[in-house]
Amino acid sequence: MWSNISAAPFLLTGSPGLEIFHPWISVSFFVIYVSILLSNGTLLFLIREDHTLHEPMYYFLAILAATDLGVTLTTMSTVLGVLWLDYRAISHGAYYFQSYLIHSLSVVESGVLFVMAYDRFIAICNPLRYTSIFTIAKVVKIGLGVLMRSFILIVPIITTLSGFPYYKSRVLSHAFCLHQNVIKLACADITFNRLYPIVLVSLTGFLDSVLILISYILILNSVMRIASVKEQAKALNTCVSHISCVLVFYVTVTGLTLIHRFGQYVPHVVHIIMSYIYFLFPPFMNPIIYSIKTKQIRNGINCLLSFHRI
Repeated sequence: MWSNISAAPFLLTGSPGLEIFHPWISVSFFVIYVSILLSNGTLLFLIREDHTLHEPMYYFLAILAATDLGVTLTTMSTVLGVLWLDYRAISHGAYYFQSYLIHSLSVVESGVLFVMAYDRFIAICNPLRYTSIFTIAKVVKIGLGVLMRSFILIVPIITTLSGFPYYKSRVLSHAFCLHQNVIKLACADITFNRLYPIVLVSLTGFLDSVLILISYILILNSVMRIASVKEQAKALNTCVSHISCVLVFYVTVTGLTLIHRFGQYVPHVVHIIMSYIYFLFPPFMNPIIYSIKTKQIRNGINCLLSFHRI
């Protein structure tokens, strides 16, 4: 693996044609970066310290927050290097490793969102069995299963990617490492690396989204059987945060996919902006959504702020 690790490095780009604005762009990115670290870090701290949050739903939320942190830390390490220091060179090994982490964590996020939908399905449609289904041991197994699925499925495309020769251009179109970016530079038959991602997306993102949709159809069907309108609203309210996070993630994924597949005539800067939105918007919005819509987390944040004022 990584047979060409010692070859001449790839060259990352920031925003071609907008280099003069890189210092200003970097300030905005740094503010968003710090906000993501603080908000998701606070969520993890609250879930760990507040015993009222030691429930399966919040454990899955902790995995989501950790995934968002991982995506942000992995991506922004090279982005800020390019924007601040104009440091563009990246070794083949570092490129493959960052690409592996970025794609794996994206699949993890999709898997966690599906598991959270399943959690809401059991809580609403089969509440009497909830505690027996979602024991701590099963939550751990589910979490490990989501991680293993994601990190194993990405191995084939990164392994083949690392074995390709790159004789021509080494200039990449982003400030971070994506499989679809470097594959265009490979001087070899890339049929597998074009077909496998389609299969991968079908088995992960598409399948997860379909299962999430089915879960909420069943949830809605179960809620409509409740006689009390107040109880209906209460049941659905427990799903609002998760539905919002699902929409944030899949809308950005769909937008980025459409731009990459059918945006040949779209200005390159639009491709770059959509990529940044995909990697920064969900990690930025998820903790805000749960902080606003989840009473237990909101109370935890208020207690934390009150403690620091003393």
